[in-house]
Amino acid sequence: MKNKEGILAVIGSNGFHSFLYFQTSLPFLPFCNFKKKAKQRKEEMKTFNPALGLSNLKSRPCVCSFFVTVTLICGAYFIGNAFVAKEYKERFTRWGETPTMQNTKSNTCKSRCRPVGSETPTMQNTKSNTCKSRCRPVGSESLPEGIVVKTSNLEMRPLWGSKNNNAKPSLNLLAIAVGIKQKDLVNQIVKKFPLSNFVIMLFHYDGVVDEWRNFSWSKSVIHVSAENQTKWWFAKRFMHPDIVAEYDYIFLWDEDLGVENFDPIRYISIVQEEQLEISQPALDPYKSELHHPITVRKKRSRVHRRYYKFKGGGRCDAQSTGLPCVGWVEMMAPVFSKVAWRCAWYMIQNDLIHAWGLDRKLGYCAQDRMKNVGVVDSEYIVHLGLPTLGGNKVSNDSLAPILNENTNSEALAPSDSNTADPRSQVRWQSYAEMRIFEKRWANASKEDSCWIDPYQ
Repeated sequence: MKNKEGILAVIGSNGFHSFLYFQTSLPFLPFCNFKKKAKQRKEEMKTFNPALGLSNLKSRPCVCSFFVTVTLICGAYFIGNAFVAKEYKERFTRWGETPTMQNTKSNTCKSRCRPVGSETPTMQNTKSNTCKSRCRPVGSESLPEGIVVKTSNLEMRPLWGSKNNNAKPSLNLLAIAVGIKQKDLVNQIVKKFPLSNFVIMLFHYDGVVDEWRNFSWSKSVIHVSAENQTKWWFAKRFMHPDIVAEYDYIFLWDEDLGVENFDPIRYISIVQEEQLEISQPALDPYKSELHHPITVRKKRSRVHRRYYKFKGGGRCDAQSTGLPCVGWVEMMAPVFSKVAWRCAWYMIQNDLIHAWGLDRKLGYCAQDRMKNVGVVDSEYIVHLGLPTLGGNKVSNDSLAPILNENTNSEALAPSDSNTADPRSQVRWQSYAEMRIFEKRWANASKEDSCWIDPYQ
């Protein structure tokens, strides 16, 4: 430093002083004539003291003004930048998003999946981020988390005393809509399902319950009664996914089924090995009332997932990916995994009790309908097709007006019993509900900008 020309500056900060030496040979300071006093500055540096340095700086207004101005500008920049950054961060924290999240469709769709109520003011002002991020069931925010029970089951408990701890909990559920006229058929079905592996629930659509007490198993099953209601009405109200969450497989069956060649334990074993989320037993082609070819049993087959048709209209081959060639089960005897049932339950409409049209959309609840929806051939049943709700059958000719394209899809079945027999009224209602369901699906698909149809 002794051989270089420079300037000594003193900058004070919080009572401390720093001594800075600046070379005078820098090109940005030509306006000051330092050369004339170069020798004098060298001598001053040899015997430098702070007081002398300060007195010399006072004689150099050009340099001091420059560095004071630069210092003020830099200080204002850094201080202002800090305040702006803080305000910017607080603003987006209040909004619950970062700049990256803005104008991003995927993140917008993700954010709507948060549990309802998780962004209430009470939760936002909690004392830690851990509490903020906890997902709580709606209505449980005022309770300690450890006391909240999110699910239940259909297990019956004794009024007093303790239950046998050695008894294993049932792993699966069988639910059937029943009427007393079909009690013999129902008895055969129930006997096929061991109570050690199944919880059994009967939905009494005719209101008759006491006459079932003659069966030995009656006290071990759950009876739910509501007159003139379908199994889908019962299922929507009494089989919420959180109620049946403990059961691996859910059988939601009609009563008019023959089970002579069916074993539920073997059936579940096959479904697990084949990884079927939604399935049904195949139908005996010689004894059953058939509606869809894909449900017909194939001999020398364990499971099939698609139907082949090489002649006529609506052909189905190995490249077919849509209904009714693949991914289809009928509604008289569906079997759901717990995951698939949670999805299907949400799709059941409260007011559309016959659930017609639902079978065409069940594949959306199986992750991949070409792989995870199938018909089990080795364990098969007979669909008797007995009329239950509504009385006797009517011919298909009476349904012609229903299929007319000009029929109002929102109009339900006429209530005047003089215009048609009860059975035709039920069929009319079923077709009308199917059109309503299809319309709702189409509207929902268009309105939901975040939903992507995996089969389009």
